[in-house]
Amino acid sequence: MFFTETPSADQLDTFPNPKPGRDYSIEIICPEFTSVCPLTGQPDFGTITYIYTPGDVCVELKSLKLYLQRYRNQGIYYEQVTNRLLDDFVAVAKPMRAKVISTWTPRGGISTNVTCTYEAG
Repeated sequence: MFFTETPSADQLDTFPNPKPGRDYSIEIICPEFTSVCPLTGQPDFGTITYIYTPGDVCVELKSLKLYLQRYRNQGIYYEQVTNRLLDDFVAVAKPMRAKVISTWTPRGGISTNVTCTYEAG
C-alpha cells in the first residue's frame, strides 16, 4: 500500500473509552516509523511511542498505523514530526495527558530522542 496523501488528524479513528473516569495509561509502540530528512533527502528511521491517559475515547490502532505510514515520504525534521504527532493525537483523542517520544536510529554516530508532552488544562 503506497500513500501519497498528506497525514492529518482526521485520519485517526477512536472508540469509546471502556473505563471513563479511571486514571489509567495506554502505551503504544510503533517501531517502524519512517520519514525523510528535508535537508539531505535520506530516509529517517525511528520508533514512535505514545503514552496517554484517555478521556472519553481511545485511539484505534489500525487508523494510527495507516496515519503513521503516510509520513514515509514526508520531508520533516525530528522535532517537527514529534510535535505534529502529538498535536494530531491530542486534537482527535482529547486525552487527559499524553506524551510522544521519538527515538531515532543513529546517524553519523549521533542518536536523537525527542519527547513532547501534553496535559489537559
